[in-house]
Amino acid sequence: MYREIANLIIYQLDEDSILLKIANIFKHLENNNISDTQLTQEIYAQVRRLLGISTQYGFDRNLWQNYLTFILMTNENPFSITCEKIGARTGSVNEFAKNDFKVYMKLFHFDFSEIERRLGINCFTMLSDYNAVSKNERMYNKNVSEKVQALSIKLEKAKNEEEFFIYVTDFYKAFGVGMFGLNKAFRIISNENGALEFCPINNMDKVMLDDLVGYEYQKKELINNTEAFVQGRKANNCLLSGDSGTGKSTSIKAIVNAYYEQGLRMIEIYKHQFKYLSSIISTIKNRNYKFIIYMDDLSFEEFESEYKFLKAVIEGGVETKPDNVLIYATSNRRHLIKETWNDRNDMESNNEIHRSDTMEEKLSLVNRFGCIINYFKPSRNEFFNIVMELARRNGVLMKEEELCAEASKWEMRHGGLSGRTAQQFINYCLSKQN
Repeated sequence: MYREIANLIIYQLDEDSILLKIANIFKHLENNNISDTQLTQEIYAQVRRLLGISTQYGFDRNLWQNYLTFILMTNENPFSITCEKIGARTGSVNEFAKNDFKVYMKLFHFDFSEIERRLGINCFTMLSDYNAVSKNERMYNKNVSEKVQALSIKLEKAKNEEEFFIYVTDFYKAFGVGMFGLNKAFRIISNENGALEFCPINNMDKVMLDDLVGYEYQKKELINNTEAFVQGRKANNCLLSGDSGTGKSTSIKAIVNAYYEQGLRMIEIYKHQFKYLSSIISTIKNRNYKFIIYMDDLSFEEFESEYKFLKAVIEGGVETKPDNVLIYATSNRRHLIKETWNDRNDMESNNEIHRSDTMEEKLSLVNRFGCIINYFKPSRNEFFNIVMELARRNGVLMKEEELCAEASKWEMRHGGLSGRTAQQFINYCLSKQN
């Protein structure tokens, strides 16, 4: 096995990869330089790692082939990234890729029987015919699992490296490669060395825009702006502002779910990470996706200056914001930055001479969002309509008159009229329902 892997040209492996570790075990076996007991222990160590990945991504049936497919889907190299952008084209690099795919075909059908007989183990046989325990979707990344298993079945049946090549490159063109190809949304974390890492959000809420009752105008505005963006037309940075609990964050999640298949991805960042905005954009600007950089509950106090990083990125910096990036933010505060009465006094000798300049500085951030969508608290009748619709969808067994009466009592004790309050009331009703 290690000889085959040594012939890889494009799809090089990390030193700590399971595949390379298993290949080294075969090298030790051939050289006969460690005991069978040590070989068995090393094999079991890698099998445990493989089982861990399989559990994380919900692999099933043939875990070995699922794992090899996962490597091909996540290996970001010049060939795979080019295929992501324009698909497979005629060129000499294709021959190098086919060389590697020929190696992977051999690995797909590798015969582990000899090493199992030698060491008296059967773990590889079990991995090739695995029956995974059924798990709740929130316990694993179902989106990745489905794609891995679908491609794995195709690759298993490939007759030669030419067919293997077609299946892999078609996948790159349709879904992309690496973490951006497999996941809808990401957070940013800083590793031990201070470098930024994109951390996939594996179990994002599957909410769709139809799940949000009411707010038809707001949803239409958001759809129009996002569709223009996804289709490569001009679109605006978007601010969803208004009362809490009215569905602003839900709308953003729903729009990502709706347009994921068309290449839309979301990166959620927090206020203290705004200083990394330029680095984040630099990383994603050449990828074949449309990225929404999402900021939830955006607001700034007087003493906070992070908004200046955001202003520079949205508009006004030296480097132009790439066409595949938009800023989407939600806020309960209309002007984002806290104002004081002093900001409205034009002359203040003890601080700034022209306070109106300070006020313009603070208001200029919200003006950089070309699409501003306001979400207001529902009226009492609208609140009752939301409650009744949610009750119908969730199977709450309560008469309409009683439902509205109980909802009225609930909202007075739990945050007032909003869609969030309505959903919490419905959850309460379901908890009491036999």
